[in-house]
Amino acid sequence: MITMSEVRTLFHNGLSKQNTGLVQLLGLCPLLAISNNVVNALSLGLATMLVMAASSGAVSGVRNLVPHEIRIPVFVLIIAALVTVIDLAMNAFVHPLYLVLGIFIPLITTNCIVLARADAYASKNHPLASVIDAVAMGLGLTLVLVVLGAIRELAGQGTLLAGIDMVFGAEAKGLVLHVLPDYHGFLLAILPPGAFIALGLLIAANNWAKARAERRAHAAVPAAA
Repeated sequence: MITMSEVRTLFHNGLSKQNTGLVQLLGLCPLLAISNNVVNALSLGLATMLVMAASSGAVSGVRNLVPHEIRIPVFVLIIAALVTVIDLAMNAFVHPLYLVLGIFIPLITTNCIVLARADAYASKNHPLASVIDAVAMGLGLTLVLVVLGAIRELAGQGTLLAGIDMVFGAEAKGLVLHVLPDYHGFLLAILPPGAFIALGLLIAANNWAKARAERRAHAAVPAAA
C-alpha cells in the first residue's frame, strides 16, 4: 500500500520539484507548438496525462514478465496502443480540435516524458504508485501548458478560452473571455518565438521562487537554533 506521505511526495515532485516543463525540460516540442491558447494547451496536456497514467499502470503490471533486454520496445508498443485509442476517440468526439492538434496527438507516443516515467518509475514500482506518479507528472506538464497558453493567448489576442467551441460546440462561443476587448493583438506572442520567450520567463520565475524559498529556509535555521 502507498501511504499519504508518499502520495504527497509524488505530487510535490510532479508539480514542482521535478516538473517536466520547468525543471526537467522534457517534451518541449509539443509544449512550445501547441501552447498558443488555453484550449489547445489544456487538451494536449490532458491527453498526455491520460496516456501517461494508463501506460504507467500497464507497464507496472507487466514489469516482472518482460525481459530487461526488450523492455523499451514493449513499453513503446503499450504507449503506442494507448495513444491510438486517444487519437481515435478525439477524432470521433472532438473532430475540430483533433484537426487543430494534428500530428501532436500521435507524437505523444514518442514524447520522452511518457517513456521516461514508464522506464524510470513504473517499471520498478507498484501499479497504484506508478499511476499516481504519472498523474502527478502529467498534471505538472498540463499546468505549465495552461499557464503558457494563457500568457500567449492573452498577449497575442487579448482573450482566454478562444476555440472552446471546438470541444463543446458552437453554443460554447459565449464562454470565450474577451479580457482586452479593443486589443489589436501582438503577433509575436502566438508565434514560435513567443513560445520560447514565454517559457523562458516561466523557467526564470520558477528558479527565482525556488532560490528565494531556499534563502528563507537558510535564514530561518539560525533563528530557530
